Amino acid sequence: MVNQKLTAPEIGFTHEDFAALLDKYDYHFSPGDIVPGTVFSIEPRGALIDIGAKTAAYIPIQEMSINRVDSPEEVLQSNETREFFILTDENEDGQLTLSIRRIEYMRAWERVRQLQSEDATVRSGVFATNRGGALVRIEGLRGFIPGSHISTRKPKEELVGEDLPLKFLEVDEERNRLVLSHRRALVERKMNRLEVGEVVIGTVRGIKPYGAFIDIGGVSGLLHISEISHEHIDTPHSVFNVNDEVKVMIIDLDAERGRISLSTKQLEPEPGDMIKNRNLVYDKAEEMAAKYREQMLAKQQGITAVPVATENTDEVVAEDIPAAVEEDIPAAVEEETPAAVEEETPAAVQEDIPAAVEEDIPVAVQEEIPVAIEE
Repeated sequence: MVNQKLTAPEIGFTHEDFAALLDKYDYHFSPGDIVPGTVFSIEPRGALIDIGAKTAAYIPIQEMSINRVDSPEEVLQSNETREFFILTDENEDGQLTLSIRRIEYMRAWERVRQLQSEDATVRSGVFATNRGGALVRIEGLRGFIPGSHISTRKPKEELVGEDLPLKFLEVDEERNRLVLSHRRALVERKMNRLEVGEVVIGTVRGIKPYGAFIDIGGVSGLLHISEISHEHIDTPHSVFNVNDEVKVMIIDLDAERGRISLSTKQLEPEPGDMIKNRNLVYDKAEEMAAKYREQMLAKQQGITAVPVATENTDEVVAEDIPAAVEEDIPAAVEEETPAAVEEETPAAVQEDIPAAVEEDIPVAVQEEIPVAIEE
């Protein structure tokens, strides 16, 4: 019997070699990177993700979505592969923290910027209200509608759950502000059916020192005091009462700012007729409006306009139209506007929404002239 000496095979791959190999193929991850990863363990309040690092990365439940998540299974499945955002660097155990929420957040801002550039109208349901206005979600982001831009006769509290058409007022990712307007969306829809130079019948809904608000088919326009008559008027109250039915001509449509400017001055056959003989003005309204449109067309074509007013005045109607009627109008003119829009939103209405958008809603939106619109 031959004795065979068993010897261990010579191993040329040491622990040091293995560590060096790991280092060679180890990926270097930095916060802010977006990397692919595979879910290999779901835990009650998070999940472990294999992204090729030495230690499995971890995603907490609050970082799984831009929306509220009660269970990790609502978002992730075992062995699922998807993109993850590296939120923090390695901790003392060499573990990275990941986020899906950050990816959704960045893409949501990109989407709303695109929608704003397209001047798109979006729809969203109101999920909360406060003294300043209402809160909605657009692409998962929390947006704010100032009270002066909510066009409904309903109390704000009754808007919760209601779906509203909206236009963008401000999209500012750096300052985390997303401000929208319900009023502007409705005004734009109504204004698409109106034309400058058109005579419309409306109802006086409100009278202010600077003019009267006229409801024309559900949208409100301003008849500024300077556009009531060629004669001087101390106050619109001397000419109109609330609920009066009037004939007015549209002299400006500003869809971007949601404003409609009206005039009865341009419809006067004789200066002062709105004060002395209002019925004559209404009877001659279409005739005077036709002359106004001819004069505007002539002006656009560079032809000297013929005054519409009679020989008793040297005023040329074409030169009578204020360049910006609203310049004389004080901010926050409608009684429906909240007393303090700048206090509009309490902090942290919902803890799972990224950064308190509403905490610094711009005060500037108050300067818009409110327009009351019935849906």
